[in-house]
Amino acid sequence: MNEQHVEAFYLWIDEMAEKIEHQVEVPYLEAIAIGLEYYLGQAPTEPMNEMLEQYLHKKVRELHIEQYEKEEIRKGLQLAILKGMKDGAQQQHLVTPDTVAIFIGYLVQKMLGSKQEKIRIFDPACGTSNLLTAVLNQLGDGVESYGSEVDPLLIRLALASANLQEIEVEYFHQDSLSPFLLEPVDVTICDLPVGYYPDDIRANDYELKADQGHSYAHHLFIEQSIKYTKKGGYLFFVVPNFLFDSDQADKLHNFLHKHAHVVGLLQLPASMFKSEQNAKSIFIVQKKGDHTKAPKEALIAQLPSFKDAYATDNILKKINDWFETERFTE
Repeated sequence: MNEQHVEAFYLWIDEMAEKIEHQVEVPYLEAIAIGLEYYLGQAPTEPMNEMLEQYLHKKVRELHIEQYEKEEIRKGLQLAILKGMKDGAQQQHLVTPDTVAIFIGYLVQKMLGSKQEKIRIFDPACGTSNLLTAVLNQLGDGVESYGSEVDPLLIRLALASANLQEIEVEYFHQDSLSPFLLEPVDVTICDLPVGYYPDDIRANDYELKADQGHSYAHHLFIEQSIKYTKKGGYLFFVVPNFLFDSDQADKLHNFLHKHAHVVGLLQLPASMFKSEQNAKSIFIVQKKGDHTKAPKEALIAQLPSFKDAYATDNILKKINDWFETERFTE
């Protein structure tokens, strides 16, 4: 991967987005979507003056996207989206950090090994699709992928990202806790939205609904994810570290014991988060099936800073040894 290409693509998006932001008077994030939609469709999707349209026509001719790798496109776009999210973004406008997305891709590959030729993967809270496309780029061809996102701007950015990278993703623009027209998948990945779910009527359909008051969205997303994963399929969640310390933790524990095997819990580096309260982990489970069984020993680890190459190499060796011992890689 060429870091100069990443920077060049970011600068191309940034210049275009800033121009649109000031001319159309929209937030920077929306300006990215408008610019990329113009590039992909070669026509405006929003009302704009002739001067801006001429500018965009010129910008389109400047970009030779065939010279860029998928990961260069994804990373360049992510940098622009991160800039937009720093400027008064809503709480739900967050991107899964690159190192976490790439590490989850590594774990998905290790867990599946060479067992399956055709894989179907789903992210029920895909946001701008940074996590989903990062994993797909590691898995390579032959993967059917699906993503869901309720936020209209985030799904516009997700669609643009997939199209720019020439990745086929079927997106659902809906409340991800409502039913899907989707057959169960082999793998589900999800950076869980954390907080309360406001629709008590919808939450009533879930085992993990709260006995009183609003239910936790992150609990309901776990249940929804397991529902749309095949028996024997794997789920990779980015979870808050307080997941099993909340007032509804017992209910979650009982639900997981009933429906899944806990495969692993990898605590992400503390240095990645502003405070201990915001710290997260990667939680791996397998949906129970007729021939599944829990690992002899769950994969439990505290991950070092990814900037520490020596410590990271050590932990990866231990994780690889665990996979060998558990024979997931057969």
